[in-house]
Amino acid sequence: MHGKIETEKTLRKFLDKTLQYLSNKKGFLGIDNKFNFKEKVVVVPFGLEKTVSYGSGTKNGPKEIIKASHQVELYDEELNCEPFRKIGIKTLKFFKIDKNIKKALKKIADINNRLLTKKLFPMTLGGEHSITAGCIVPFVKKYKKICILHFDAHADLRENYNGEKFSHASAMRRCLDYKNVSIISFGIRNISQEEIPFLKKNKSRINIFWAKDKAKWNFKKFKRLIKNKTVYLTFDVDGLDSSIMPATGTPEPGGLLWDEALSIIKIATKNSNIVGADVNELAPIKGFNSYNFLVAKLVYKILSLKFLSKN
Repeated sequence: MHGKIETEKTLRKFLDKTLQYLSNKKGFLGIDNKFNFKEKVVVVPFGLEKTVSYGSGTKNGPKEIIKASHQVELYDEELNCEPFRKIGIKTLKFFKIDKNIKKALKKIADINNRLLTKKLFPMTLGGEHSITAGCIVPFVKKYKKICILHFDAHADLRENYNGEKFSHASAMRRCLDYKNVSIISFGIRNISQEEIPFLKKNKSRINIFWAKDKAKWNFKKFKRLIKNKTVYLTFDVDGLDSSIMPATGTPEPGGLLWDEALSIIKIATKNSNIVGADVNELAPIKGFNSYNFLVAKLVYKILSLKFLSKN
């Protein structure tokens, strides 16, 4: 018991030290420091990079997303306002990430748990996709059922990859370790033979809108699947077509384009309750800032639609 109390004290100290905000000007969107608001959203930079298997650089993703966000126009012509004024967005200061992947995932779980207890919406910027298994832990505990809206080129249903159970290639498999989790995936166009038996066995919990069927996607079915669900959104940027998003570890042709991705997100925000999100797998390419900008705008758009689309 004494050891447990000491562990909890250590955790509280860590969280108190970690959960400090950047100034508005240095944080996501680069808002003027004179602007004062009560936050609803906390952007968490979490550049975990431990299991990448092809291209590297995801550890630099959060920094470059935040930097690019300072160039994103604050006014949204579709929503006819500057969404940040109605939302309130703060950004955590950068903090050290454990080298041990289990400890790292425990850390992001603890951070999200603290944010949830404060009734804040966590938006985590990765880092590799393995972060999601840590991000969702407090959501799994809080909600009776949680549906993951999953954008990706890959199914991520392997039991392990290169001997690592918490690999980015196992991100959704680790989420499905929790019995109250279901998944709706969009853009999948790369799956291994070893994942197929698990997919078939769990077809009641996994719905995949395959990229090859993009022209025939049934959005009425998607609306039914997600209607009134509690949803956690995870967006691996390799879900986007490699022509617009080559800055990722495993770029794949045949993926989602910008408007297609937003159409799916709009259906989700209007018909379900999105309670948290992560955007991951940006591997910045030096000199090609347009890819960083795309991801920064995507993050802002997800938050804007989440909080304002129903209005």
